[in-house]
Amino acid sequence: MSRTCAGDLGAFADLVRRHHSAAHRLALVSGAGNDADDVVQEAFVRAFNALSGFRPGAAFRPWLLRIVVNLTRNSYRSRIRRAGLVLRAAELREHLDGVDGADPQGMALVAERDRRLWAMLRSLPDKDRQVLGCRYLLDLSETETAEVLGWPRGSVKSRTSRALTRLRALAEPELAGERHG
Repeated sequence: MSRTCAGDLGAFADLVRRHHSAAHRLALVSGAGNDADDVVQEAFVRAFNALSGFRPGAAFRPWLLRIVVNLTRNSYRSRIRRAGLVLRAAELREHLDGVDGADPQGMALVAERDRRLWAMLRSLPDKDRQVLGCRYLLDLSETETAEVLGWPRGSVKSRTSRALTRLRALAEPELAGERHG
């Protein structure tokens, strides 16, 4: 980061390569949908332009991810932003699984379960999706999540708990049906 702040464009390119995937996933889970690529690109541009305000010794990833969250929030607050999330998740899953002769029935069941889980996540309020995305999809700590979302750490803890309770309430009837069906 010190090389980047000193004007080394190659060092910034390394940061882009290292953090692009996490930024993209966060943009998706925060509601950017099909515009996630644009949000991530804009986040990196803004990060580069704001390097003079970067606090020496701070971690780049949470700083960048906070920019991603803010851009998503500001740019897409008034629009329905959930439509592309399921499609992106399904495409990612297909890409990761590939077609390698795996059990077609098992793959279909996993794909359907993933689709239902993403639908449940999409139905949650924005703040719930954001906190669950940071904590469980990006595997960020409570402290990192607080920094990314711009919330106090205690709020991250309580919102995570409430979001998991809401998600559990959505999933339990379906899980009960699978056990009895």
